[in-house]
Amino acid sequence: MSHFLDRLTWFQQPRESFADGHGQVTNEDRSWEQAYRDRWAHDKIVRSTHGVNCTGSCSWKIYVKGGIVTWETQQTDYPRTRWDMPNHEPRGCARGASYSWYLYSANRVKYPLVRGRLLKLWREARRTLPPVAAWASLVGDEQRRKSWQEVRGLGGFARSSWDEVNEIVAASNIHTIQKHGPDRVIGFSPIPAMSMVSYAAGSRYLSLIGGVCMSFYDWYCDLPPSSPQIWGEQTDVPESADWYNSNYIIAWGSNVPQTRTPDAHFFTEVRYKGTKTVAITPDYSEVAKLADLWMHPKQGTDAALAMAMGHVILKEFYFDQRSEYFDDYARRYTDLPMLVMLKEQVLPNGQTALVPDRYVRASDFNGKLGQSNNPEWKTLAFDAEGKVVVPKGAIGFRWGPDGRPDAGQWNLEAREARGNADVKLKLSVLEGENKEASTAKVAFPYFGGIAHEHFPHSAHGDVLVRTVPVQRIRLGKAGEERHATVATVFDLQAAQYGVPRGLPMEYAAKNYDEDTPYTPAWQEKITGVPRQQVITVARQFAENAHKTHGRSMVIIGAAMNHWYHSDMNYRGVINMLMMCGCIGQSGGGWAHYVGQEKLRPQTGWTALAFALDWIRPPRQMNSTSFFYAHTDQWRYEKLGVEEVLSPLADPAKYKGSLIDYNVRAERMGWLPSAPQLQTNPLQVVKDAKGGDVRTTSSSRSRTARSGCPARTRTIPPTGRATCSSGAPTSWAPRARATSTSSSTCWAPRTACRARTSGLTRPSQPRWSGTTRRLKASSTWW
Repeated sequence: MSHFLDRLTWFQQPRESFADGHGQVTNEDRSWEQAYRDRWAHDKIVRSTHGVNCTGSCSWKIYVKGGIVTWETQQTDYPRTRWDMPNHEPRGCARGASYSWYLYSANRVKYPLVRGRLLKLWREARRTLPPVAAWASLVGDEQRRKSWQEVRGLGGFARSSWDEVNEIVAASNIHTIQKHGPDRVIGFSPIPAMSMVSYAAGSRYLSLIGGVCMSFYDWYCDLPPSSPQIWGEQTDVPESADWYNSNYIIAWGSNVPQTRTPDAHFFTEVRYKGTKTVAITPDYSEVAKLADLWMHPKQGTDAALAMAMGHVILKEFYFDQRSEYFDDYARRYTDLPMLVMLKEQVLPNGQTALVPDRYVRASDFNGKLGQSNNPEWKTLAFDAEGKVVVPKGAIGFRWGPDGRPDAGQWNLEAREARGNADVKLKLSVLEGENKEASTAKVAFPYFGGIAHEHFPHSAHGDVLVRTVPVQRIRLGKAGEERHATVATVFDLQAAQYGVPRGLPMEYAAKNYDEDTPYTPAWQEKITGVPRQQVITVARQFAENAHKTHGRSMVIIGAAMNHWYHSDMNYRGVINMLMMCGCIGQSGGGWAHYVGQEKLRPQTGWTALAFALDWIRPPRQMNSTSFFYAHTDQWRYEKLGVEEVLSPLADPAKYKGSLIDYNVRAERMGWLPSAPQLQTNPLQVVKDAKGGDVRTTSSSRSRTARSGCPARTRTIPPTGRATCSSGAPTSWAPRARATSTSSSTCWAPRTACRARTSGLTRPSQPRWSGTTRRLKASSTWW
């Protein structure tokens, strides 16, 4: 009321001037300001972060008054970076600054809630029964069990206490373990980088009771399958600060300011060094306004754009004028020099041509080239003199018994394994004065001509027949001679990209304006991006990598990864980076970001999270297969195997539905699965201890019995395994290498148009124009 009266007497209040009349004191009541000051008052400041989906884990100052968060500001005490790089701070965004609102929101669940019908039945049972028996009485009575299960999704929750819900959960887990087995207890949690401790609490509990920890990164499609397909690992990419070391950055489907807000300043600040930035997004997103050039292909056509850029890079920097840096990098660090075996095949049009089969391996030679340890996993190449050599670095050198002769040779030194001599590998069989080299017609599957109601296409037939330099080699000694026609990955890749080389009767583009698969003009019909933009960006990207030795980078985000054919999108980009010598270089390579999936203390954290200090190995399973099988999604699958089959594959060999290939992968140990048996594993152990286990086998068939009806199949026994697409392959135990292929799936041996799962390991190494840095991965096995 006094304030109201003050307003009425405003013009009658005494005033006092100062500063020669430039200022005036009004003597009005300002006590109202105290409410504002009280709003920002605090008793203490604590450090914390926000467990939000961006997983940035930014450090914040939390101002607390009376146990209540009043406001938050960014911490400014991050460790200094090096003198020529911006600091990481300030990290944080408006979403984090407002996070305390969620703590006190009326929508936040602050207490445990249980479905009302279940809670009523539980309390009735607990009056007379102990916890486990009480739960058994509920789930054992069909009518009572249905009473709460049939109203799921309809609300009806009632507030409970933590002690009560903990007892319900524990009792239900114990009963499930006793009756069905511990592998029927399944747990899922999002990415641990959001909160390592809370994630570890649940996963450790599951591991200690023998339960199953479900995967997360692949299930919601943040894991790019191209990464394990090519390198056998999970997005081994640099931290965001490495953006500042780059001289040319393409933000490809990654909206950096929005999805990498705490790190976006590295992207904006590096421009002051002269770094050129390009944004490739269908929409004019936030990152587009920060870029020097915005390219906007039609959604889902990124693979075509990447292939056209690869065409330009190959032509101008490998054939028109060879980059010395690219040449050395490709010979030493990629599989481009590796030899691929070719085989004859009758094409759908009746024509006979060669098709790529698989890598040539040491085991193909009668003497195995002196390799006694894993010769099936050691790839071969030609040296400068045209001799077949065993270069170091193949996955076969990684595994084997202690004291083996090839121990310590799992590296990428430019040396031959048998004599440790320096070696320069041939990229093409045409190099040098090679009188044994010739050319042949090689067929490649083509997928860009498939008509689709939502996407443009460029019809060129289902099979492209192109001219490839080849050579015939002898695999055995005199009297035991066997021959094979081989080509290098480089020669196959150049033919696949349609790069002209002046070979006789080659099917290649004469210039960039020719509508031949994978030219800039070809992609323009599909993506809508002007061909001149493609030529310019590809040329600048490669020129920068040539001058800086690989400091060209592509930042990729989930926008490209959430497409069914995301592996094709990514492999097209990775091929560009490989050809430009960017992979493994600071300021270069690919940077895949959908949150921060890396954990700094991962080595120690895994022992805590998965109870490795108590029991090994923990039970794990990929969530995609789990829900696909156990929720019966496989019964409603609309995609047929024939729809994704390569035109060079034999349809008779690839019948069945997609669930059948998941079953095969599980049966052969490629894909961890749970539950594994219909019988309680605890009962199996009891029977084994009592000597009551009987194993039966049949020479003609055997039945795989699992806990899921979808995975109960009678499959003929065979000495051959199948790859992730079901293609028959040879199986080598303990192998850890993963398959590699180009962005258009051009190894017909895989017999699949698009392999979207990066969780299954193949039975043997395959080839493509991708880096040869094969690494052992403990993520899945």
